[in-house]
Amino acid sequence: MLNVAIKAARRAGNIINRASLNSERIQVTRKQHNDFVTEVDQAAENAIIETLREAFPDHGFLAEETGEIQALSQADQPNHVWIIDPLDGTTNFIHGFPQYAVSIALAVDGVTQQAVVYDPNRDELFTATRGAGAYLNNRRLRVAGRLKMSEALIGTGFPYREDQDVEAYLKIFAEMTRQCAGLRRPGAASLDLAYVAAGRLDAFFEQGLKPWDMAAGVLLITEAGGLVGNYAGEESYLKSGEIMAANPRLFAQMVNALRQHSQA
Repeated sequence: MLNVAIKAARRAGNIINRASLNSERIQVTRKQHNDFVTEVDQAAENAIIETLREAFPDHGFLAEETGEIQALSQADQPNHVWIIDPLDGTTNFIHGFPQYAVSIALAVDGVTQQAVVYDPNRDELFTATRGAGAYLNNRRLRVAGRLKMSEALIGTGFPYREDQDVEAYLKIFAEMTRQCAGLRRPGAASLDLAYVAAGRLDAFFEQGLKPWDMAAGVLLITEAGGLVGNYAGEESYLKSGEIMAANPRLFAQMVNALRQHSQA
């Protein structure tokens, strides 16, 4: 199953890379304030679903642009569901900022079993299978081992939709800035989570995310030895959209810093 997901991710990546060569001609539609979709998102998602459906007609899909799609051969809710973000970081892509990715995860009975995050700019392929570890281009990944928040480089995401409380986030931002070595907001949550798995970031936190932003990245982190929860350290992140991830040495410190801000 992982190999088919990799094939689908690379196919989507090829579509994205070709489109990036003529970015000024890309058609952009605004879904809501600061939330965009392009014809490239849709073409990449169609390619992913087509590739996966050809191999697994009994599987369902939860995709950012097309929503929930039932399996071809059954009316009941399928046990296997692919969770797809065809182009995480669309705003970056529109502006030619090279930080975006394809994210694909497979959940079986609600538990993520396979994960692919593919960065087509750098040709970096992050993969994980539950119980078998996480990899970057076939190199085994481990989360970073820093001990102190004061030494940690932490990724985050700023609110960008009108229904998000910017003032509340700015308070969190100020507190975290004082406690860590630096905050980064690259703009593609799936890739930020992959960077935690790879040890490039020591931790990550954000709220207002969707399952397709998180599912693949979460498995990468846990298979690389990290921990994931909401701001209180609990396991409701996929439903609440509030997520915090870190290496085990920093996780409790992150909970202490963020628990009071939890909305889960």
